[in-house]
Amino acid sequence: MSLTTDNHSPQSRTLSEAELDALFKRLNLAHTRRIYQQVAAQAEKESWSYCDFLALLLAEEVARRKQTRLQRLTRSAHFPFLKTIDEFDFSLQSTLRQTLLGSYLGPDFVSEGRSLILHGKTGRGKTHLAVAIGYRAIQNGFETLFTTAAELIEDLSNASKKGRLQESLATYTHPHVLVIDEVGYLTYAQDAANVLFHVVNNRHLRKRPMIFTTNKPLNEWGKVLHDEDLAAAILDRVLERGRFVRLDGPSGRTRHLKFEDPLPGSTERLRISGIRGSEFPEPTAHRPFERTTPTWCTAWQGCSWPHDFLWLYPSPLGQSVGPWPTH
Repeated sequence: MSLTTDNHSPQSRTLSEAELDALFKRLNLAHTRRIYQQVAAQAEKESWSYCDFLALLLAEEVARRKQTRLQRLTRSAHFPFLKTIDEFDFSLQSTLRQTLLGSYLGPDFVSEGRSLILHGKTGRGKTHLAVAIGYRAIQNGFETLFTTAAELIEDLSNASKKGRLQESLATYTHPHVLVIDEVGYLTYAQDAANVLFHVVNNRHLRKRPMIFTTNKPLNEWGKVLHDEDLAAAILDRVLERGRFVRLDGPSGRTRHLKFEDPLPGSTERLRISGIRGSEFPEPTAHRPFERTTPTWCTAWQGCSWPHDFLWLYPSPLGQSVGPWPTH
């Protein structure tokens, strides 16, 4: 087969630089247009074949398009910061290992519509992991959107009052992966469960994955969202193809302050202005460990009593923290 021009005459003349430039623009080969002269000079110097020359140009164009798409999707994801799974310190976790999250780092995470709830006290790295998994999905070619529970609920609640709920839902149902951060951190409107259910149910039906981070046990989501029944329906859909993961260990933000260190067995009486402490000092803030059965263990797979239970224990600051699942 011979190459011909538009008027079907044999193509024998050399195209000018302006004509080549116009052709590159027409084919949207922006990167090739920038580098072809440099690559051509190298090919001529090293005596490349025509196939090798073309192969390198195409490979460079594809690589640049992937990089551009990655940058665009990362910007549109609205991550609060960019973290990768390699930056997460799993050595601080007593039970969580990277292998446990392996199925969430590949394309199957999106194609199979898996979901994830990351639970833990503040500073344990929940948002770091959520961002890292969302970013890995982008690297695998999928769209990701990051939002907080407060932002999503406020946005959809306002849209519902204006009669634009269905229109606004598309923002949260369209992306392949949706990350909802900080469930339970703030107080929400009374219709919180209603608008969140719309998002979760739509994504569940379309097998689109969701990642939640929360500092609240699952049995408190009803109180957080002001509707026990809808909260149960939300969790039922999320965990059907999802997993509940607990993060423990010290807070990454205050680890240097050693708040997690145990209190000493005995403390000397304080002296104030040279005056000895009272003969009968105040009782300490220590309280015995208590254990209660987690009601959510009977509703969601992955719990086994008595191995999985909630601890109520005194913090070094004298404040009770918990309840806290152990898996």
